[in-house]
Amino acid sequence: MTELVPRGFRARVAAYPPDEVDPTAWYAVTGAEWLRRLPGLLTDLMADWSLVPDGEVRWGAGAVAVPVTSPTGPAVLKVTWPHHEAVTEHLGLRHWDGHGSVRLLRADPRRFALLLERLDATTDLRSLPADAACGVIGDLLAQLRSPALPQVPTLTAYAARQLSKPAPFDVLPRRFVEQGRRLAAELVTGPELDAWLLHTDLHYENVLRGTRQAWLAIDPKPTAGDRAFEVAPALWNRADELGTGSSVRWNLRRRLEIVCEHADIAEDRAKAWTIVREVDNATDPAEGPGRASLAVAIIKAMND
Repeated sequence: MTELVPRGFRARVAAYPPDEVDPTAWYAVTGAEWLRRLPGLLTDLMADWSLVPDGEVRWGAGAVAVPVTSPTGPAVLKVTWPHHEAVTEHLGLRHWDGHGSVRLLRADPRRFALLLERLDATTDLRSLPADAACGVIGDLLAQLRSPALPQVPTLTAYAARQLSKPAPFDVLPRRFVEQGRRLAAELVTGPELDAWLLHTDLHYENVLRGTRQAWLAIDPKPTAGDRAFEVAPALWNRADELGTGSSVRWNLRRRLEIVCEHADIAEDRAKAWTIVREVDNATDPAEGPGRASLAVAIIKAMND
């Protein structure tokens, strides 16, 4: 079943080290070692769940999604490289139960395997103008609003990790680094810091066309936190559409305003969390070269 593991996916995942947050966790494994297991894992899951592949395999940064025919109809088998962000994905999806998100049909958390309802993987929010897409994202964030689950990671822990990292003065201007660290310390004092169940990665490619609802969220990284943390992915994605010069600031602020209005999120807190997240993103090797330049542009727009 090696054909279910695309060559491009192998090339991307092969160099992954064990989980960066906890490399000693029970699930931690290098990308190369996991790829060696993946064909057998897919074979076993197909047999255990009575699935038959019936479409083009899609893949992202850390997962393969195989269209399948299941005993109950069309579905998608998603198998993810084990890492901390994927540990509780099934809990978030089960909690939302298809209300604003893809519906979870079955899960095997030990094998990082999910059986999901079939959506239209060829149509995501990149098919809409940015303003309309931001409105959809805001509407989905409002629909997904629900109390946090006790089993998921917290924003408090995320902020603590940011503050414990070496200050990245070699990547970003000192004033932005210091601002991000100050905001991370201040924001954790909020009364609702870990109150809500967050998706945390709701951007344009993580919203697919559905049938029972026009648009549905996929690929959550569930976290307990402040809802204002959710806005940033709509800003840093589709960056090639931001323009140049003063239009960059205008478009970034416009996106933030639309998402916040539709989701009923406070703009000031969204700006603050976006700065914290951008200081983090600028130093993440997985983000690729040039990410610091985008981080600077976004931080400047949040400060204007």
